[in-house]
Amino acid sequence: MKTGDQIVQELPWKWGVQGKVFVIGGLGYLFDAYDIALNGFLMPLLGEHFHLAPADRGLVATANLVGMAVGAVAWGTVADRIGRKKAFSVTLLIFAAFSVLGAFAPTYPVFLVLRFAAGVGLGGCIPVDYALVGEFAPRRYRGRVLTALDAWWPIGVTLCGLVSTGLLPAADNWRWMLAVMSVPALLLFCVRRGVPESPVHLARQGREAAARAVIDALVARTGAAPEPYAIPAPVVESGARGPRAVGEQLVRIWAFSPRITSAAWLLFAAVMMVYYAALSWLPSILTDQGLGNTAAFTGTTVMSGVGIVGVLVSTALVDVIGRKWLIGLSAPLAALALVLFALVRREPAAAVAALAVFGFLMQLAIPALYAYVAELYPTRLRASGFGWASSVSRVLTGFAPLLFGSVLWPVLGLPLTFGVLGLAVLAAVGWTAVAAPETKGRALDDEPAADRTAAVRSAAPTATGAADPPGTALTAPRRRPS
Repeated sequence: MKTGDQIVQELPWKWGVQGKVFVIGGLGYLFDAYDIALNGFLMPLLGEHFHLAPADRGLVATANLVGMAVGAVAWGTVADRIGRKKAFSVTLLIFAAFSVLGAFAPTYPVFLVLRFAAGVGLGGCIPVDYALVGEFAPRRYRGRVLTALDAWWPIGVTLCGLVSTGLLPAADNWRWMLAVMSVPALLLFCVRRGVPESPVHLARQGREAAARAVIDALVARTGAAPEPYAIPAPVVESGARGPRAVGEQLVRIWAFSPRITSAAWLLFAAVMMVYYAALSWLPSILTDQGLGNTAAFTGTTVMSGVGIVGVLVSTALVDVIGRKWLIGLSAPLAALALVLFALVRREPAAAVAALAVFGFLMQLAIPALYAYVAELYPTRLRASGFGWASSVSRVLTGFAPLLFGSVLWPVLGLPLTFGVLGLAVLAAVGWTAVAAPETKGRALDDEPAADRTAAVRSAAPTATGAADPPGTALTAPRRRPS
């Protein structure tokens, strides 16, 4: 007899069912992109308004990204404990509330504190969204669905560029830029409340009646033939609650597989370092070359607009050539395109062309990266494993704008700075090639053979309850709740 997990993963794809979860999750992801892109557009405007030095301007992105790092860890762990749905809604509400307050910030220090708080809320969106969407997606479509989810990112960045450019003539333009994005975020909070809880998570929590209700509704709405299935009895877990749960989940994801976790962290950090450095500083770099704010904002918007095509191509390729190959080829080439931009930045046409190539290649890599890391961990660790990888990248990239403006750009110059970041990408890709498995076509809870022993040891009864049997997949008779 099949398990409920198998039933969900073998359902046909319907836009009115799984597609609804995809769209609602994607809209939350759009706001994450919008918020990060907004840092770059705000930096030159806040620099003028508060009379800031370049290094001080970098604190805008630093405060926001570090807040997102805290949120990614905290909300990833919370989602594994209380469920995807509750965390799904609260993260966006916190973000919207503090974004509105940020628009009324009287001083620069107050503004930074509010941007940090908004980041804590929004930082939880990505790990929660990917966990929820991935657990509703049928197995044969999961790679494409998770990769296509990243299409919302360049759409969000492009939308931010268009809105920010349109608001430039307004008085207190930076305040309006913050206020405008909060209204649709609050509307989305209301829409998200209609998303069902993940049946995979409900089953892990031992909530059989609730899991069956969701699964039966999915079967009926997708038109699949009903068939009997089992909901495995969960293993009672004696894990920590509250703040201790964060540290406990960190121990678990490293005990699950040091090789996989180190590869996920390094790959996430290196690729996103390059992307966020470009996204945060491009308007300022272009302005430094003598372009006005409108032209500088337009150049960044072109980069993100071309990235939409990159995501669509990535979606088509991810299940054909695999996650590792797609990331391993496109990420280093994207870094090289950024070096070329630095070399030709004084020639407007060549600079915009290089940015377009960078935007396309980077959006080939990032969707595959997000899908890949989300699939590396089993259900009990998926949101927190993804959240910690995202958090590490946010911490590093959070301080990168500050170092970029105060040390790297002034001392090394742009070409060498971007070259160093490119070497970091090459190193991360090389380690991932030997340390982490390909996940194309693999069941969500399949564990690489080399890591099964570590996974079982980390789940020993003396620490967290009965261990998972080696090779356990979604069809296993007993699983630990998330």
